[in-house]
Amino acid sequence: MPLIPNKNLKTYFSIGEVAKMFDVSESLLRFWEKEFPTIQPRKSGRNIRQYTAEDIDEINIVYNLVKVRGMKISAARETVAKNHDKEVGTSELLDRLLDIRKQLLNIKKELKSIV
Repeated sequence: MPLIPNKNLKTYFSIGEVAKMFDVSESLLRFWEKEFPTIQPRKSGRNIRQYTAEDIDEINIVYNLVKVRGMKISAARETVAKNHDKEVGTSELLDRLLDIRKQLLNIKKELKSIV
């Protein structure tokens, strides 16, 4: 699961920062841009990609479909095209559940250290 810092603290993120958030390569992000029209980072004068929080949300949807659920690119593209709003909700829910799991594991670790 990607480690996404509070996206609201920054306006734009570099491709390197986004790749690190999702633990994927920069070339994979560029490939996803071509395959998924919902991912449209702003490009500066020197063609440097600048990702917004909304772009990161779209990448998270694709990440969850392709990397977490194991969908092929064509199936993920079709899913995003047909059910974008549903996938946004599913992606957010999955993120929350994974965060809760992480918190529970930390509680478990603390309880073991007490006993």
